[in-house]
Amino acid sequence: MKKNGVLNKDISEVVASMGHTDMIMICDAGLPFPSGVRRIDLAITKGVPGFIQTTEVIADELKIDHVIVADELSTVSPHILMELRRIFNNVEIESIPHEKLKELSQKTKAIIRTGEFTPYANVILVSGVLF
Repeated sequence: MKKNGVLNKDISEVVASMGHTDMIMICDAGLPFPSGVRRIDLAITKGVPGFIQTTEVIADELKIDHVIVADELSTVSPHILMELRRIFNNVEIESIPHEKLKELSQKTKAIIRTGEFTPYANVILVSGVLF
């Protein structure tokens, strides 16, 4: 049995397969999934697991070059943006229109769906490199 880190087999597999500039997305319960992108559905009920909690765990596992959020996050759910700034305090946070974020989600290796019910609680993590 794995002692620590991500215990979910599907998430561990995707994170281990990430190369420089590959992308993975963590989303709220309502984001539509593009066809052809791997879906890792963690949602159990409203708020479980939470978006921030899930993001923190994955941020500990993955070298992140930068993150991408929707422009709308700063006005609709600023507390989520504040938490992302805390988690990614030394990482660039790029902001793009929500429609473009949904288009970009089609290029991710996987999308991890949480039980989050906060609007625009979606983030794309762009993998960095350790050397």
